Amino acid sequence: MVVECPEEIPCDPCHDACPRGAIRPFEDINHLPEVDFDKCNGCGTCISACPGLAIFVVDETWGEAQALVKLPYEFVPLPKPGQDVVGLDRTGRARCTARVVRVQTSERQDKTSVVWIEVPKELSMEIRHIRVGGSACGVRETSG
Repeated sequence: MVVECPEEIPCDPCHDACPRGAIRPFEDINHLPEVDFDKCNGCGTCISACPGLAIFVVDETWGEAQALVKLPYEFVPLPKPGQDVVGLDRTGRARCTARVVRVQTSERQDKTSVVWIEVPKELSMEIRHIRVGGSACGVRETSG
């Protein structure tokens, strides 16, 4: 799990959402989340609970050349499993073509779906959003 909270603000729904207690209790509600990686199994329940869309799961053991990234998604239309989408970095720049593996949506997720995508392993810590539709033509498939 990767937590990318940009600032310390009063927020702790990720702690309450984790069924395994992998997000440690907050000493101060303004502190940034701390993860106990021995308890985290990468289920991603915390992803849709985060109002700041700042939690991702990255699995670099997914494949030989591919990593799995689970990310929050609040747009329509939702992508479909098997669909190619454009992988975007934190600045919104197109970096690669990503393949949708799964889309998790439920009423309890409060309109934040979790989209699982396959990305080139070398971009797993850079891809943080997707664009459905369009093309990644001319985009290099590496982090260079």
